[in-house]
Amino acid sequence: MTPEQSIEGQPSILRAALFGLCPRCGGKTLFAGLGRFADTCAQCKLDYSSFNVGDGPAALLTMVIGALIIVLALLLDSAVRPPFWVHVIIWVPATAALTVVTLRMAKAALLAAEYRNRAHEAGKEDLL
Repeated sequence: MTPEQSIEGQPSILRAALFGLCPRCGGKTLFAGLGRFADTCAQCKLDYSSFNVGDGPAALLTMVIGALIIVLALLLDSAVRPPFWVHVIIWVPATAALTVVTLRMAKAALLAAEYRNRAHEAGKEDLL
């Protein structure tokens, strides 16, 4: 996409992240599985494999969700003192679900931001 082209019809980064939309055409084609990107958009043929999302979102979300779950577990424990198995039944699924959902949204947001800002790997021509 050149700078002259309009971004009309393209979803915002937030919409792309929330609904798994292609950053170019807005089709629901970003994911091929629970957390895996499709190779290309089925509608506009945008190559998703050319984007480098990396593992940054996973590390950040693991720390944030871990801290949130620990605080909530401590609050529950201090309020009602449930047995340990109750904590396991509540917090293990909650942690897994929060991690999958937020990781999916974070990866989609990064891919959409890379597309919107035309980000790419630096090369020799970028040094000049």
